[in-house]
Amino acid sequence: MSGSEWTSTSMPYLTPRPSGATDAWTEEAGAAGRTGSQRIVQAGRISAPEAAAFLLGLTEGDTVVVRRRIIELDGVPTELTDTYYPEAIASGTALAATGRIRGGAVTLLAALGHVGVRVVENVTARMPRAEESEQLRLGSGEPVLQLTRATYDAADRPIQADVMVMPAARQQLRYEIRIG
Repeated sequence: MSGSEWTSTSMPYLTPRPSGATDAWTEEAGAAGRTGSQRIVQAGRISAPEAAAFLLGLTEGDTVVVRRRIIELDGVPTELTDTYYPEAIASGTALAATGRIRGGAVTLLAALGHVGVRVVENVTARMPRAEESEQLRLGSGEPVLQLTRATYDAADRPIQADVMVMPAARQQLRYEIRIG
């Protein structure tokens, strides 16, 4: 890692945190001597947009719970993350509110009895929408990476869907896969 470049791995964000632990992003950035933070810009029930409905196995327009966040590294926006949950799982919980969740959302999901056992991620590159470019402080013509992730429980039901948008020049995604 050098300058504002960041290498991200998914695994710390997929497993519940130990009791009393902070969220994975704050811990990961801190371990690198940096400051990781996030601003929750919206939380609550909405009509599922097409991508979220697809990832959650729902119909576009069905009600879901969303948490929209701007993720920052040393005060610089580094990622826009929209996380969607089926209404039956998240409605009436802290997932539907704008407050911080100690240990992060995956930890709360586990406490509610929803543990992820399988994840499917897709990464694409594209040009940002005007709002994304502004929120991420991108230069003209700077592309973004979009990572979509669906998390499934032991019964193969989707319990969480993420749509993450990050500046391509400031992010590197690293995958380590165990075979067998």
